[in-house]
Amino acid sequence: MTEVRVFPDPEALGLALAEEILAGIDEARADGRRYLLGCPGGRSARTTYQALAGLAAGADLDHVVIVMMDDYVVRGPNGGWVHVPSDAHYSCRRFALEEIATPLRGRAANGVRPEHIWLPDPSDPLAYGRRLAEAGGVDHFIVASGASDGHVAFVSPGTSLDGDVSIIPLAESTRRDNMATFPEFASLAEVPTHGVSVGLRTIRRLSRRITLVIHGVGKQDAAARVLAATDFEPDWPATFVHRCPGARIWLDEAAHLHVP
Repeated sequence: MTEVRVFPDPEALGLALAEEILAGIDEARADGRRYLLGCPGGRSARTTYQALAGLAAGADLDHVVIVMMDDYVVRGPNGGWVHVPSDAHYSCRRFALEEIATPLRGRAANGVRPEHIWLPDPSDPLAYGRRLAEAGGVDHFIVASGASDGHVAFVSPGTSLDGDVSIIPLAESTRRDNMATFPEFASLAEVPTHGVSVGLRTIRRLSRRITLVIHGVGKQDAAARVLAATDFEPDWPATFVHRCPGARIWLDEAAHLHVP
């Protein structure tokens, strides 16, 4: 049965998760190995990233790798898929640099190197899985659930549990959710229609620890749906957590309020 833990608010959740992650980072350094942290862009893990930056004063993070789960893609000049510009407000590369790595670098004795921010390559998606496997896998993957459709890493309802790293079309429901994640989008037409995603299989297969984070009033339906499930339900991808040995679901009281 998947572990469920409820916290008073997003800040308490983020602090507890950040403390656990930092302990893992310290352990990896003592063992002389890299620590790979799987990260979503957007709102759900922000309190964790902020707490981690606060705890990182004087820490050595030179061995930490930020493993981003997805990014938006568009067609390039030669017709192939390419990352959106890294300075775009919705770029996951920009998010990783500005909201995860830079705050950590500002507090730590040795911060996360820019080259240690990893994203899947749209021109060769499957190479990402190989890279993660060769690095020994992801130590801790933070995942989130879309508010209206349960998407994870852009994986939309109806997608296979066994999907690898790939270019995927984004459901309209996912794109609408992402307008809240990146509020500078003025209309749905501005939200890209495709993304490169790590895929549910890659997260399941290559992660030592997985924590699904759900908080806020706007995620009450998502919390109820995930907690009501006992197995993977294709129409709500976040339920994949029930197929991940040792995974946990961490919520705040606001998200958990109307769960039976």
